[in-house]
Amino acid sequence: QVSLQESGPGLMKPSQTLSLTCTVSGVSITANSYYWNWIRQAPGKGLEWMGAIDYSGNTYYSPALKSRAAISRDTSRNHFSLDVMSVTPEDTAVYYCARSPDFILFESWGQGTLVTVSS
Repeated sequence: QVSLQESGPGLMKPSQTLSLTCTVSGVSITANSYYWNWIRQAPGKGLEWMGAIDYSGNTYYSPALKSRAAISRDTSRNHFSLDVMSVTPEDTAVYYCARSPDFILFESWGQGTLVTVSS
């Protein structure tokens, strides 16, 4: 059974770079056919898909975030990461990592980690 766990800084100041890690257990992130996603939910708003890395290491990004986001992975630690540069208070959200067989069905989720951007 797959398990995902996000870790992040909690509180940040504007203009800093947000770095999040999702540690996966129960399955290898190189397992065939899966995508490993980052999704966030800002206060009072819906879920926003940010991007993903697939089992081969290919990356995919939301056009809204592509210029500021970078997704990477460490296969030796079975985790993948998200960096978001130049954060603003609008990046305040609960950040989730999730596994999916495609970009429609997100079948396994982490519990989420709250990131607050405030001066």
